[in-house]
Amino acid sequence: MNRYFKRTLLACGLLGCALTALAAGPLKVAVTDLAYEERVQQYFRNISATERSSLRASARESERESDYSSSRRSSGSLNARSESSFSYSEGTYSYIETGELRKFTADIKGEILKSGYFQVTQAKPFTAKNSEKLYDVIARIKQGMYPGADYVLFGSVNNIQFRQEANPIDHTDTVSHSLSLELVGEFSLINTRNYQVKAAFSAIGEGQDVKLLSSRGGTVVFNRGKVVSEVSRSLGVEVIKQMEEQLAALGGDFPQPGPGPVNPPPRNEEVIIFR
Repeated sequence: MNRYFKRTLLACGLLGCALTALAAGPLKVAVTDLAYEERVQQYFRNISATERSSLRASARESERESDYSSSRRSSGSLNARSESSFSYSEGTYSYIETGELRKFTADIKGEILKSGYFQVTQAKPFTAKNSEKLYDVIARIKQGMYPGADYVLFGSVNNIQFRQEANPIDHTDTVSHSLSLELVGEFSLINTRNYQVKAAFSAIGEGQDVKLLSSRGGTVVFNRGKVVSEVSRSLGVEVIKQMEEQLAALGGDFPQPGPGPVNPPPRNEEVIIFR
C-alpha cells in the first residue's frame, strides 16, 4: 500500500469520526443544586408544673323508734387530697440537617456551556421529605429527575466558611477590613444509563470584599452580594477546569468541543499564458 493511499484512508477515517461526532451532537448534562449536610445545635429549657386536688364528703343518718324507746344515729366523713409536681430541665441537643443550596450553580452551568462539551438540561429540584435520599443519585435518576440528560453532575458542599478580619496597615492610620468566603465542593459526573462515574473531583470557590477605614473608627459595611458572586464565578471556572482535565484523559468517550467556523480551502487559480 503506497504512502498516498494510506494518507487518503487516514483522512477519510478522521473525517468519518468528525462527522459522526457532529451528527451525534454534544452530550446533555444536568447540574444538581449543591447538597449540604450540617450539624446543628440548639439550646432547650423545659419547665413543667401541675397541681391536682380533690374533695369528697359523705353523710349518713338513721333513726329508730319503738314503743319503749327511740334513737337516732348520724355519721359523716370528709376526705381531701392535694397533689402537686414541678420539673425543670435545660441543655443542648444536636441533629444533622440536610438540604440543597439554591445558589452557586448558575456559573457552573455557564462555564459548561462555554466549554462546548455539553448541552445543559434543567434538573428537577429535590423536594422529598425524606432527606436521606438526597445523596442517592441513582434513585433520583430512576425517578426521572433529570429528563433527557446523558450525564448528571452531582455536587455537594464539603465546607463553607465566612471569615472577617481587621488588619492595621503598617506606618499608617488605616485598617484593612476584609470579608471573605470559601466554598469547597465535591463533584461526580455520573452516566444516567449505566450509572458509571466518569469524573470525580473537588473544586474551590473564593470571594472577598475589602474596605479601608481610618483607625479612628467608622462603620464597616461589606458587600456580601459581591463576595457570593465571586465565589460562584470562581467555583464555575474551577469545576470546568477539573472536568476538562479528566475528560481529556478519557479521550474518545466524549465529543470534543464544537468546531468553530471553518475557513474554505484556498482556490488554486489556473493561469494561462498566451504566447
